[in-house]
Amino acid sequence: MSAVKLPHLLIVEDDRALQKQIRWAFDQYEALTADDRESALQLVRRYQPPVVTMDLGLPPDADSVSEGFKLLEEILTIAPDTKIIVLTGQNDRANALRAIALGAYDFFAKPFEIEMLGLTIQRAYRLYELQRENERLQAMQQPDVLSGLITRDPELLRVCRTIERVGATDATVMLLGESGTGKELLARGVHGASPRRRERFVAINCAAIPEHLLESELFGYEKGAFTGAAKTTLGKIETANNGTLMLDEIGDLPHSLQAKLLRFLQERVIERIGGRQEIPVNVRIVCATHQNLKFLISEGRFREDLYYRLAEIVVNIPPLRARSGDATLLAHAFLRRFASENNRGGMTLREDALRTIEAYSWPGNVRELENCIKRAVIMADGNQLTADDIGLAGGEPAEAIVLDLRQARDEAERRVIITALARADGNVVKAAELLGVSRPTLYDMMHRFGLK
Repeated sequence: MSAVKLPHLLIVEDDRALQKQIRWAFDQYEALTADDRESALQLVRRYQPPVVTMDLGLPPDADSVSEGFKLLEEILTIAPDTKIIVLTGQNDRANALRAIALGAYDFFAKPFEIEMLGLTIQRAYRLYELQRENERLQAMQQPDVLSGLITRDPELLRVCRTIERVGATDATVMLLGESGTGKELLARGVHGASPRRRERFVAINCAAIPEHLLESELFGYEKGAFTGAAKTTLGKIETANNGTLMLDEIGDLPHSLQAKLLRFLQERVIERIGGRQEIPVNVRIVCATHQNLKFLISEGRFREDLYYRLAEIVVNIPPLRARSGDATLLAHAFLRRFASENNRGGMTLREDALRTIEAYSWPGNVRELENCIKRAVIMADGNQLTADDIGLAGGEPAEAIVLDLRQARDEAERRVIITALARADGNVVKAAELLGVSRPTLYDMMHRFGLK
């Protein structure tokens, strides 16, 4: 039976007698000791202790506080959540307050009561754990406005929380991502999280409408403005008044219309084609593109001033190949949906099909996966989809090497757990069997990594 792992406590103190006294007094912690800045930083990088007690006067100049303050700032840069308790001289209140201003948790003047220091250390550990738990809960939470989005990927969940935050503002949002990554779904999430959610959400694809028709689609036209204009017709901008307008594939907006859109964004008024009246419109703009707008700007194909008007908040959406476990998770969801729609009963994905889905790079992203599963459901002979039914070939994409061993181990464990849960379609018992661990162990690991 393995011993209970004690929480780490780092003691930074050049007075060896006091260092030993603190270590003996707090044997409920695994004490790490350092007597200078460099050795303390090495221990912080290796063990990431939740709580640190430190003297400000450290070698090579123990009579100065410069090394102590430098160490304080470096620890909080490496591990911002660390609770640092500063131990100061009896008449050193000014430096103690400066330490608190820089981010220290608390301070004690020497000589101090060991019992009081112990209570402060306990509170520091408790606060650290509460903050970590709060971070885990936030990482697991997906905004209600994006309930239609299926993901366990940490990066996409961060995008979801960004969408929720910016949705409450009136800022113009630019969504950047490859085709098929769900930009319209996220744009609807921006609308759903905003005070405008009860008004209209209007989307227009700038690449799907011929240039000579796009202006009238956006700005509308007056009766008789051109041949065939039998009545006054509102454009998409005016239709979305008080709501949200999504300009999809904004990179394909013709240069001739970019100046007119820029004027609308600046003045918030439009003129219909054939009209002379300025019409005020109150609308929130969300735009999206798969193109590199800065490259288009360098080629003179997109106005730089328009870019900065549209890019108040820029959100980068990760491609499906970069989303841990999401391909199989989405495949299960699409399978249930299309099997129900096509009256195919309880269809499942066989092991070889799951491995094929995991190995493929999905250049067409979620849209390609959706079409692939729909085709397989329609064409499959049996109720188990095989690799042949899926009909894909591809390899794993190359990954960047992480040099921090602790981080690499945690990321590897997290990725394997997410993959197992996705392959098991969220069934924890099956996932535990795939991983070769007990169900309680898997629950503990899921809790540690902030996974539902």
